[in-house]
Amino acid sequence: MELDFRQESVTGLADRVRRGELAARELVAHALERIEALDGSVGAFVAVDGDRALEAAAALDARVAAGADPGPLAGIPIGVKDLEDAAGFVTTQGSVLFEHAHPAPADSHLVARLRAAGCIVVGKTNTPELGWKADTTNALFGPTSNPWNLDHSPGGSSGGSAAAIAAGMVPLATGSDGGGSVRIPASCCGLTGIKPSLGRVPSGGAEPPDWHHLSTKAPMARRIADVVAALEVAVGPDPTDLRSLPRPEASWTAAIADPRVPARVAWSPTLGYAPLDDEVRAVCERAVATLESLGAEVVVIDEVFEEDPVSDWLTLAMAYNLRSLAPHRDTPGWDRVDPALAAAMDWAASSITAVDLIKAEDACHRLNLKLVELFHDVRLLVTPTCAAPPPPRSLESQGMINGNIDANWVRFTYPFNMTRSPAASVCAGLTASGLPVGLQLVGPQHADLVVLRSAAALEEAIGFDALAPVG
Repeated sequence: MELDFRQESVTGLADRVRRGELAARELVAHALERIEALDGSVGAFVAVDGDRALEAAAALDARVAAGADPGPLAGIPIGVKDLEDAAGFVTTQGSVLFEHAHPAPADSHLVARLRAAGCIVVGKTNTPELGWKADTTNALFGPTSNPWNLDHSPGGSSGGSAAAIAAGMVPLATGSDGGGSVRIPASCCGLTGIKPSLGRVPSGGAEPPDWHHLSTKAPMARRIADVVAALEVAVGPDPTDLRSLPRPEASWTAAIADPRVPARVAWSPTLGYAPLDDEVRAVCERAVATLESLGAEVVVIDEVFEEDPVSDWLTLAMAYNLRSLAPHRDTPGWDRVDPALAAAMDWAASSITAVDLIKAEDACHRLNLKLVELFHDVRLLVTPTCAAPPPPRSLESQGMINGNIDANWVRFTYPFNMTRSPAASVCAGLTASGLPVGLQLVGPQHADLVVLRSAAALEEAIGFDALAPVG
């Protein structure tokens, strides 16, 4: 069939399936064909079950033929990040330690809600081991490449999902964001992505969630309208998640149909501590000028935070990973764990105390106080999403800022996991070499709608419609 997921809307495809004009089986078959044709070079998927996906599509088509409601996302094929459960698939977390785990008996809350809305899982997408870094590669499945240039990283940790979408393998996938893991690959792969407020998409279930106070799950798609269509079915409370928020009263889909930017916006190109690549800055500043053209008064803020909060973020993140990995440190397979992750676990086991954890939580409180003060004056904070363009794979997870190698090229994202803020990345344009650059939009606590509406307005005004060369 003549179809390109990158040039179709999720809601448009689902509506055609609901009306019987397009079969869910056709959509799934197209996804499987694209995966077969492209994934050998991209490496976005780590597991695919085409037979089960086609069976689910046939069952959905039968419901449509019988006049039953197949759901608002009827027939949409999706990939599921390999940090969360999809029934029948092994959740390896990108680690040899979990390679032979039993298949998940049930879906995560996000996957279950997407399936209930009519989505069909075709497979699992790649992630760095335990999602711990901003580059998608691991010893179990190898690297994922960026569809815009296969010699470059798609970012991480939701890099498999982002690459699958950018290459047109699926129109929708799941991600999670504990330090930028939706926003970074969205920036690197030319997507619009959002980390909702902590608790919007519940992470409850039989087991406690990973990265308790940092990470939130989110659907990923190429454009904001499709992300919001998936969020509409994904958000809302669950009694097994202590942090889950009430369902928003307003329809987010209806709200972004009237996109707008706030009257007053802060632009901070460094947050007060972050070096920034000159070319990334130039692309972002053109997008900031677009915000001004939409009627926003832009206020330049040199310093949002007094210092880089990376040490406190690492204390939290590595303690969470140690909780998962501690039982495996002296077992067969540990020698195949990412050496840098293994070293981080040694540091965490020997150095992090209970008081250190509380002090890191205190740092989150203080960062939020800075934002509360800022948001008394503006309604939106704008920064680059990443300090560097998508890095070459040869740099092994490091970035390149103005010709200098920099290990921490993602300094702009993790502070807003610590503050639990809603934050999005919108593609601001391309570098001279054709690599995507994202602009980050951060809203006040629980003001997801402000971020979504602004992202919709900016996305429309920029009009970025280029497609990745791979695919």
